[in-house]
Amino acid sequence: MTDLTTGSPRSDAHPAGAPAAGSDDLRHALARVRAEVGKAVVGQDGAVTGLMIALLARGHVLLEGVPGVAKTLLVRSLSEALSLSTTRIQFTPDLMPGDVTGSLVYDAQTGGFVFREGPVFTNILLADEINRTPPKTQSALLEAMEERQVSVDGVSRRLPDPFIVAATQNPIEYEGTYTLPEAQLDRFLLKLTLDVPEREAEVEVLRRHAAGFNPRDLAGAGVTPVLDARQLNDARAATAAVGANPDVLAYIVDLARATRRSPSVRLGVSPRGTTALLAAAKAWAWLSGYDSITPDHVQAMLVPVWRHRIQLRPEAELEGVGADAILRSIVQQVQVPI
Repeated sequence: MTDLTTGSPRSDAHPAGAPAAGSDDLRHALARVRAEVGKAVVGQDGAVTGLMIALLARGHVLLEGVPGVAKTLLVRSLSEALSLSTTRIQFTPDLMPGDVTGSLVYDAQTGGFVFREGPVFTNILLADEINRTPPKTQSALLEAMEERQVSVDGVSRRLPDPFIVAATQNPIEYEGTYTLPEAQLDRFLLKLTLDVPEREAEVEVLRRHAAGFNPRDLAGAGVTPVLDARQLNDARAATAAVGANPDVLAYIVDLARATRRSPSVRLGVSPRGTTALLAAAKAWAWLSGYDSITPDHVQAMLVPVWRHRIQLRPEAELEGVGADAILRSIVQQVQVPI
C-alpha cells in the first residue's frame, strides 16, 4: 500500500468483494481529476490525493509549506477540475468575522437590513495564511467548519454542499501569527505538508513557464472540468459504504491509546481523531478499489490525519523529535490484526 507521497493506489489492489455499481467509473473520473490538476501543478501528487480524500470524507485540510510551492494554485486547479466554486480569503490581523461570514447591510430601497453573503459561501474555501488572523475571526470560521453553517444576528444560514476549508500556513514564519486553537486544529481532517519539488519536477515547472504558462489562466493551461457535484456526491456515498471489520476498528483504537501512553506525547489522540482516521482510511480504501478497509489503509492515513492532533512534551521538542517520527514509531509497536 502506498502513502500520500505517491498519490496513486498500488497496482496489485484487488477489492475484497464486488464494487458497487458505478464505482469504477467514479474512480476513473477522479483519476482524470488528478491528471487535470497536473496540467497546472507539478510535483504535488500526494497533496492532490489528500485533497480528494478530504472531499470524499467530508473533511477539511491544513496545507503547510513554504511560500511558492503552489498551495493556492493547487486548490484553484482542483476546484476547476471538479466544477466547484472556490473563493480565497487572505487572512490578516485586521480581518473581522463579518469579512468571512458576511454581514447585514442597509438596503436604501427597502429601508431595512439584508444579509450579504461572505466568501465562506462557496464549495472550497481557500483560507490563505490562516494563522495570521486573531481568535475572534477564527471562531467564526470554526462554526462554518464544524456545523457547515454561519450564524449572523441570531439567524443560521446553511453553507453550500460540498463545503471544505483548505487552509494554508507557513511553517517557518511566526512573526505576526496566532497559534491555532486545539479545537480548530482538531476540525482539520488532514494536515498535508507540501515540500519543494524534486529537481526534475522543478525543471518541468520552469519549462512550462518558459513556454508561456500563466498560473492565473487555468483555461489557458488546459484544465477542464471532468467531474460535477452530483458525481462527487455519488463517490461520497460509495466511500461511506466501505466496510470495516471489528478487528480493524480495534486496531485504530489501540493506535490512539498508544499515543496517549507515549512518553514523548503530552496530549494524545482523542476519540474524534479515531473517527477521522476511520473516515480517511475508508476514502483511501475506496480510491484503491477495496470495499472494506485493511490495516494498510489505516497505516497509510495515520500520519496526515494525526500529526496535528498530538502535543509533544517540551523535552521531546528540545531533542528535535517530530510528531511524524513518533507516530511512525507507534505504528511499528502496535500489533497488527491478522
